[in-house]
Amino acid sequence: MKGIILAGGNGTRLYPMTYAGNKHLMPLFNKPMIYYPLSVLMLSKIKDILIISTPEALPTYEKLFGNGNQLGINISYAKQEEPKGLAEAFIIGEEFIGDDSVCLILGDNIVYGSGLTGILEKSSEFVENNGGAIVFGQYVNDPQRYGVLEFDENKKITKIIEKPKNSPSNYAVIGLYYYDNEVIDISKSIKPSDREELEITDVNNVYLEKNNLNCRIFSRGLAWFDAGTHESFLDASNYIHAIEKRMNLMVGCIEEVAYRNGWISKKQLLKLAQPLLKTEYGTYLERISNE
Repeated sequence: MKGIILAGGNGTRLYPMTYAGNKHLMPLFNKPMIYYPLSVLMLSKIKDILIISTPEALPTYEKLFGNGNQLGINISYAKQEEPKGLAEAFIIGEEFIGDDSVCLILGDNIVYGSGLTGILEKSSEFVENNGGAIVFGQYVNDPQRYGVLEFDENKKITKIIEKPKNSPSNYAVIGLYYYDNEVIDISKSIKPSDREELEITDVNNVYLEKNNLNCRIFSRGLAWFDAGTHESFLDASNYIHAIEKRMNLMVGCIEEVAYRNGWISKKQLLKLAQPLLKTEYGTYLERISNE
């Protein structure tokens, strides 16, 4: 399975913070925001990853991650000249995906909690072995901001509605999706919405109509943040700070994930920690190397 992080867009919901830069490079507590979605793909045991962003931001991402070799992964880059919808990621990434299945995560989505690693691994394995698609639902207080799940009387999903004025439920589809290879052709076949975007909701509804969409509702103990507004950005930062302070561990630490996955050695981990030893991040990497 391949992985895509969609980290483009103009970040207008975070103006004026994002006037001069890409929001996914902004620090969410103690690390760039993009570390968190990258860690989710790595926890899914995905090693081939494409970062899609604006032409202006891509050189910074390349400076930050290079080709990913230091983490035992392979990172590629692609341009999204202007935001034309989430589903465009599969068209831009068609050559990168090739004949594989793919996981898409949005660059401003933060996912963390008990049992998450197992859920991610099983989702990746399920789609690779059985095809179809997997999306995740989360209860929210402001469903009008998201693609929302509609249920029948038997709690079966009947439709996903994009940003409804009158929401049929409070369950939003979060920005993490697993698809088989058919997603490329489906994304090419859908028409732009009234917003002139290729909506991921339309892709999901095609899978739903084919009875090929699996939706898993996040249980208690799993947290999800769409850090695309000022308030949610602050909430996510405060949550990560609280977790790291109380539990003495790092959230979204890509070096740790690479090490625990067996993709880099203890020696390589210590090399990554060396220039960071004046920070808590660096001393944390040094600590886990000695566990």
